[in-house]
Amino acid sequence: MKLLFTGASGFLGNSVRPLLARTYEVVTVGLASQDDYTVNIAKETPKLRERYDVVLHAAGKAHSVPKTEAERQVFFDVNLQGTKNLCAALEKVGVPRAFVFISTVAVYGCDYGENITEEHPLNGTTPYAVSKRLAEEYLEKWCYEHNVILGIIRPSLIAGPNPPGNLGAMIKGIRRGRYLSIAGSKARKSVLMVEDIATLVPLLAEKGGIYNVCDSYQLTFRDLEMIVCNQLGKPLPMSIPYWMAKCMALLGDCLGKKAPINSLKLKKITKSLTFSNEKAVRELGWKPTSVLESFRIE
Repeated sequence: MKLLFTGASGFLGNSVRPLLARTYEVVTVGLASQDDYTVNIAKETPKLRERYDVVLHAAGKAHSVPKTEAERQVFFDVNLQGTKNLCAALEKVGVPRAFVFISTVAVYGCDYGENITEEHPLNGTTPYAVSKRLAEEYLEKWCYEHNVILGIIRPSLIAGPNPPGNLGAMIKGIRRGRYLSIAGSKARKSVLMVEDIATLVPLLAEKGGIYNVCDSYQLTFRDLEMIVCNQLGKPLPMSIPYWMAKCMALLGDCLGKKAPINSLKLKKITKSLTFSNEKAVRELGWKPTSVLESFRIE
């Protein structure tokens, strides 16, 4: 079967594409010269040459906090309008049998909580969360109208080689000796091994549905620090008390982007935020990969 993969040249795509190629004939859409279709779907409708059996739509805007209205709009251009342009292109060559969309747990709008399920209200208010929620809603309507099986996965923190975002920042900080553990790093986070996306695609292409996806074991920040330190040959970072970190975060709020920590980062580090994968395990028969056993930072 032929699979159309958007966002295949990014962090997720680099890890997932070789695994998908074992099951599908993979054709890519993205901004890189090596993509089969080099096109910015946020700004134009791709001119596809044929129909595809399955679509994996992973292209998206994430991992930044917008400071201006123009930066905020980019999230909607990429995550929502890009999805609409992709669907318009698919209509011209024949709609796929199944469409798998990479969304995010950010749609729930939770800063903390434990074992949050798919039944939780979609209260996310950031441009990232809102644009992903609107894309989900658009796809639900579009797939229903065109009789396409829709699978939506909401990943948590994704682990894999050279990860972006907060996990990447942790690795960089530990490598440079500029990372501090806070209050024993006891907060827990849901983490997903990036290669698990590849195992989920054929399951979702058959059944569809909306699922949180993460490892069944909820790692503490200390777990993640130990994994990174062991692979880098570094000692575990020093742990500082919460009150000291709070003072540093307040100072960081004033310093802006260059600050190693601010109040938002402190909240994410010290509050547990975990999601339930029970629905995906039960309904799809999916078995998540152990992050503790499998995470390699490079």
